[in-house]
Amino acid sequence: MIEVRSVVKTFDGFAALDGATLTVPKGAIYGLVGPNGAGKTTLLRHLTGVYRQDSGEITFEGVPVWENAYVKACIASIPDDWHYFMQSSVRDMMKFYRGLYPHFDAGRYEKLKGVFNIDERHAVRRLSKGQQKQVAFWLALCCMPDYLLLDEPVDGLDPVMRRQVWSLVMQDVAENGTTVLVSSHNLRELEDVCDHVGVMNRGKVLLERSLSELQDNTVKIQLAFDSEEPPQLPAELTVLHHSRVGRLHTIIFRGRADYITERLKICSPVFMEAIPLTLEEIFIYELGGEDYAVRDIVL
Repeated sequence: MIEVRSVVKTFDGFAALDGATLTVPKGAIYGLVGPNGAGKTTLLRHLTGVYRQDSGEITFEGVPVWENAYVKACIASIPDDWHYFMQSSVRDMMKFYRGLYPHFDAGRYEKLKGVFNIDERHAVRRLSKGQQKQVAFWLALCCMPDYLLLDEPVDGLDPVMRRQVWSLVMQDVAENGTTVLVSSHNLRELEDVCDHVGVMNRGKVLLERSLSELQDNTVKIQLAFDSEEPPQLPAELTVLHHSRVGRLHTIIFRGRADYITERLKICSPVFMEAIPLTLEEIFIYELGGEDYAVRDIVL
């Protein structure tokens, strides 16, 4: 289990992390989402021991990561901008990783050679961005980590290879109990692979829940009424967003669908339907409803 407790990190007076707190359960695939500048990459650099927090705690199974070689040997990371030695081949980088990670599996490296289909003799710097990202996954998965930390991990990969690497990651989670923390803007993709989600903004984790719980607690209702103007909605319902096309009203509520639809019956709608929200919609409205939604601008 990864635990982050009230972590603060400032750069020249700017709080990149402002009391960030989150918990990643053991064996989970945890999606960390948030707008640009929310502090996601900064948090991941703390989790890998690159940065040291000004205050707060970061632990893996209760053990701090900072200056702890034992914990770091259990962590494999693929940052958004993957680094390698300029003159190294793929095989050179394999030997480097093998020297760092005590559980590096050379047999798995040979098996995955056929999956990624990249000549290990090639210099990494001469590979395309997508091929370099494939090499990063190839090596990270061979480290047999207990924790896999990913920052925009499939950026640059084609759709087939995206599916391939996620399949490999989920296989490790299922068979080895690997704990995965992934930061990404591709919310549609996270929805397919994650079982827990944390929403981050301005250096804080605003909420974290299992994906199923998050989806159960936010609902989109489409309504139509006889009258041109809708009746007053029950005051106890929390409205996150309200849009209208003709007499059809689309309203995002916070709460359970069964309770909300039951309460809305007092408004006597001629049509009412509850529609599950996507993770992308939940993300937008949890970050501030209409203030964060896409706005029409006349240019």
